[in-house]
Amino acid sequence: MKRVRSDWTEVILVCRKCSRRMKGGFGEDGGLPLAKALRREASSGKPKRRGTRTAVIEVGCLDVCPKNAVVALAADAPGEWLVVPRGADAASVLARLRGGGKA
Repeated sequence: MKRVRSDWTEVILVCRKCSRRMKGGFGEDGGLPLAKALRREASSGKPKRRGTRTAVIEVGCLDVCPKNAVVALAADAPGEWLVVPRGADAASVLARLRGGGKA
């Protein structure tokens, strides 16, 4: 096996099936999928070299399948999954996934 180095310091997983079924619903105009809105929010902070480097990765179905919501979780906290309703603020979702606030 070969090891590969990553510059990421945190990983957020978002259910691809939920996102595809919602057809957007996040961001300022409500037209972005949750993963893209989280990526934009994560990159809007400090310069990447000094701060946290966040990877937002869409994964296969997580078998929760909520209506009008998307399931997301932080890879370093696999015991806490979030059901994010349509229109939720990406900054609040990112803070919650990072452990910085309550939903």
